[in-house]
Amino acid sequence: MSWLHVTILLPFIFAMAVPYIYKKFTPRIHTGWFVLIIPLVIFAYLITFIPKISSGNTVFESVPWLPSYNINFTTHVDGLSLVFGLLISGIGALVILYSIYYMSKHREALHNFYVYLLLFMGAMLGVVFSDNIFVLYVFWELTSVSSFLLIAYWYEREKSRYGAQKSMLITIFGGLAMLAGFIMLAMISDTYSIREMVSKAALFPSHALFIPAMILILLGAFTKSAQFPFSIWLPDAMEAPTPISAYLHSATMVKAGIYLVARLTPIFGGSVEWFWLVSGVGIITLLYGSVNAVRQTDLKALLAYSTISQLGLIMSLLGLGSASLYDGIGDESSVYAAAIFAAIFHLVNHSTFKGCLFMVVGIIDHETGTRDIRRLGGLMHLMPISFTLTVIGSFAMAGIPPFNGFLSKEMFFTAVLNASKLTVFNGDSLIALIPVIAWVASVFTFIYSMILVFKTFRGKNKPEKLGRVVHEAPIGMLIPPLVLGFLVIVIFFFPNVLSNLLLKPAFAAVLPTLAQAGELNVKISAWHGWNTELFMTIGVIGIGTLLYIYLKKWYRIYRIYPEELTFNNLYNLSLEKMENVSRIITNRYMTGSIRDYLVYIFLFIILLTGVTMWLFDGFSFDPSNDAPVNFFEAGLMISMVITALTVLFSKNRLTSIVAVGGLGFLVSFFFVLFRAPDLALTQLVVETVTTVLFLLCFYHLPQLRKEISTVRFKVVNAIIAIGVGIAVTIVALSANGNRAFESISSYYQDAYELAGAKNIVNAILVDFRGFDTMLEILVLTIAGLGVFTLIKLRREEGSDHNEGTK
Repeated sequence: MSWLHVTILLPFIFAMAVPYIYKKFTPRIHTGWFVLIIPLVIFAYLITFIPKISSGNTVFESVPWLPSYNINFTTHVDGLSLVFGLLISGIGALVILYSIYYMSKHREALHNFYVYLLLFMGAMLGVVFSDNIFVLYVFWELTSVSSFLLIAYWYEREKSRYGAQKSMLITIFGGLAMLAGFIMLAMISDTYSIREMVSKAALFPSHALFIPAMILILLGAFTKSAQFPFSIWLPDAMEAPTPISAYLHSATMVKAGIYLVARLTPIFGGSVEWFWLVSGVGIITLLYGSVNAVRQTDLKALLAYSTISQLGLIMSLLGLGSASLYDGIGDESSVYAAAIFAAIFHLVNHSTFKGCLFMVVGIIDHETGTRDIRRLGGLMHLMPISFTLTVIGSFAMAGIPPFNGFLSKEMFFTAVLNASKLTVFNGDSLIALIPVIAWVASVFTFIYSMILVFKTFRGKNKPEKLGRVVHEAPIGMLIPPLVLGFLVIVIFFFPNVLSNLLLKPAFAAVLPTLAQAGELNVKISAWHGWNTELFMTIGVIGIGTLLYIYLKKWYRIYRIYPEELTFNNLYNLSLEKMENVSRIITNRYMTGSIRDYLVYIFLFIILLTGVTMWLFDGFSFDPSNDAPVNFFEAGLMISMVITALTVLFSKNRLTSIVAVGGLGFLVSFFFVLFRAPDLALTQLVVETVTTVLFLLCFYHLPQLRKEISTVRFKVVNAIIAIGVGIAVTIVALSANGNRAFESISSYYQDAYELAGAKNIVNAILVDFRGFDTMLEILVLTIAGLGVFTLIKLRREEGSDHNEGTK
């Protein structure tokens, strides 16, 4: 196992030690100080890959996992996975440092918090570094499970449980769809390795499963990255503590879908369907998120919708950039490929400024006791550092210089303008709308960024609505957002350092063919002259400022759209309807009647058997090899039928019990005829004991009332009984007539030589199936001990009760 595998598994391993650390050191030392070591070590280790990756190399390691199925724990480090790995570990370290001051060591269950956080960190590292699609899927679902636990951390709150359930249902649905897509992709490529799939990508588009696999995989990516219309889970996930929101919903979990789309672009990119699905859903999500962010009154809800919007922006860039792989694009492939670079660049920028903003909002909530914008205001002089950080993060999000968001936003405008000139994908009118939608969404992005700054920190202070004395946060809580805010500014002034070390290698990982052709020369610059992109930015600032100033005059337009038609309401109604239908169905079959349960079971057996036999042509009767039925066997059969009918029509308990026992004794005669005296003796003993037990049980039961049953009741019983009998008989006869393999009995003919046993049955039970028999005995022993314990406990309880009475 390589060090890279150890790095991925390290959070899982340390998570097992967290409960012990919490128990041993709390409340003297905050558990977070111990956990902080893990992301710092991982981040330091991943930094060592930068020289190798930036020079164009990759690292590939493999450990056997399920070699018989060709599923191995294969890791692959290239520019794309390294960018994500550094974000996961770097921002993870800052979030844990922040949580040390945010999460109280006296009031919070920190062992749960950090166990869930480490599980999530390890799962995300597994997603981005896995080369095997099924290993990637395992980690993918682990991110859903761990994020469910993190969102529901304050499980005593109804909203936390609701948000966790919603995120789980939507992301797990997408994950299962993605698994189906992965299986199809493996069938097309005959490999589970993403690297090998990329090398065979040219052969895929002609395959019948290409489009279904694409759609199913995109469902997984869209649900995880909160793309429209699956974005409804993200705002409700904000019920989690702010460190979780800062980690999951700005830098890591929501970026998993982005990573998947980027990683699979060499496989699906260049197809018309991929271009329209990815860029179309992305641009709609961008507009949807930005428009809805403006109407929010909760700061975290505003950041949630802004995250949806920014994720849509990145997704749309990946879709637009995939045009560079289209065969008919010609020499302009590098022009459109720049959108991929912009997507990766904005992904990094978004992680810095959004992580900073989430932490600042957490500070505001921590110090003021509220996130409600209507109760806030005038905090600039009371919390000057938080104000400065909010300005940096918000202005970067709005795309204003001198902050890193300006650079990637300008590249976004370039990408949508270039896309509007595309003529090879049909739908010219729709493509022409892309720059318009992008510009309108950017205006709303500017508005909600200004709301975040000025509605919170400017205006009149409202201490009567806060109920506490407001002051700046402790320095330990400020350090993580200060680091991220510092990076926001540094990246603006030195973007090409980041580009050369990380962005270009990541770019080359997404578009390896163009990288090999040397067409990925991108230089980031803040000034490109008086071009269209700059005028679009000026328009965003100008129109956005006017709309912000007159916000109260046009804000009422949000009330026009009925709440009943929102996707959130649709989700709630669907869930309610499904619960009602489930309740009706459950009440229909959970009647409390054993007879009803048997009816359902037997009907299912009849239908399953009949349909299977009919579909697969299983009716085959070949009595030619059967032994002849002699007089004694025929007599026994007739006797058994008569005895069974006696049980059925008898009106006396004793007669029924004797008839059941007689039926068992007649079976033992069959064993005698078939030369199995040991089985006959066993049958006689068991039948005698069970008959005696039946008599004892029925002796203590009350007298049955006279049964009153309708003709319909009896007819249904008769039909089901006859149907089951016919089904079992047909299966037995068909199985006897369809012998696809040689009988296994021939293997036991040499029982004496193989096991030294003269009795073949004993040899099978003791030697050939020794473990099976031993485990059966063990089960019976455990059951016996359980019965003995329950009887003893009942006796002791009764004895204590009697003593208490005395």
